[in-house]
Amino acid sequence: MERFIYLDNAATTKVLPEVFEAMKPYFEEQYGNPSSSYTFSGRIAGKVEEARDSIAKFLGAKREEIYFTSGGSESDNWALKGIADAFREKGKHIITTKIEHHAILHTAEYLEKHGYEVTYLDVDENGFVNPEDLEKAIRPDTILVSIMFANNEIGTVEPIKELGRIAHQHGVLFHTDAVQAFGHLPIDVNEMNIDMLSASSHKINGPKGVGIFYLRRNTNIESFIHGGAQERGRRAGTTNAAGIIGTAKAVEIAAKKMEQRIIYERELRDYLIERVLKEIPYTRLNGDRELRLSNNANFCFRFIEGESLMILLDLSGIEASSGSACTSGALDPSHVLLALGLPKDIARGSIRLTLSEETTKDDIDYTVEVLKKSVERLRSMSPFYADFIKNQN
Repeated sequence: MERFIYLDNAATTKVLPEVFEAMKPYFEEQYGNPSSSYTFSGRIAGKVEEARDSIAKFLGAKREEIYFTSGGSESDNWALKGIADAFREKGKHIITTKIEHHAILHTAEYLEKHGYEVTYLDVDENGFVNPEDLEKAIRPDTILVSIMFANNEIGTVEPIKELGRIAHQHGVLFHTDAVQAFGHLPIDVNEMNIDMLSASSHKINGPKGVGIFYLRRNTNIESFIHGGAQERGRRAGTTNAAGIIGTAKAVEIAAKKMEQRIIYERELRDYLIERVLKEIPYTRLNGDRELRLSNNANFCFRFIEGESLMILLDLSGIEASSGSACTSGALDPSHVLLALGLPKDIARGSIRLTLSEETTKDDIDYTVEVLKKSVERLRSMSPFYADFIKNQN
């Protein structure tokens, strides 16, 4: 492989050198357990609290409203299961959407098996939730609304402030899965009417295995992991001091670079989108053209399978992801794309390309050329494409 271009930053990002250096002392010299009572560990506990404080400020929150978890999936599970358990006497109705990450959808399915009712809101062709649909779905027994901040596949950014306002008008708690948005978009939990928020360190050049859970003060919620008294008695488990301190460093860097990074990535993203739509026929952009994450481009190429295209990209040194997934030996279209109203045969031809500040215009040019050749190659083997062209002529 002569070239390596990483365009799967929505899946994970590399740890920045500054983040790695911030973590190193807590693997080597400062390796104590922050929960121990002696001075050696007390200093480490103090650094963990400093990290908690800086992350809280980044979200417009208070230190005591930030909890550390193992990742975004745990934070999502905690939000749904914790609220469901705490409010089961008030009601058993939860509202979410059809395009959530599976950490939300599978948790919702679990709750349905245990007597809860879940309403899955539709989205429009660009992936937006209609605030009026949320208002109509809220009932006297609704205890939680959970709607993602920005979609992990198509990049569409939801009207979170308005959705949170509607939930609050009806006295309902509002949670958002902000795993893709955190560190990439400005977020103020108070201004945006957010009661709970999930985030993950490894999406912003921090370490894997560290999640963030924002929980508004005085919100009644059950603990998710029982054991010790860590995280103020609400989430047991030995504190991942190195990971938490590295996460705080990643957040600090993301905050400083956010504005310039958004501008840079948006320009490259738009250049990529324009070239692909112009130079590869029978292609669709998924998600809103403007109100999307600055680094996200998701396409459907008709008459091909996204998995096959992903393999050809990989052979050319380009790492991307497909909206399709191999489940039990069968190729299933993305649930997100189906929720947009796309037919299965078109949804199967999806590819997600997610950039970073290290992506260059030359990388994009190379990627577009490889895409053109790969799509042409795959279509040349498709009898459906041959019939389509014959009918067009």
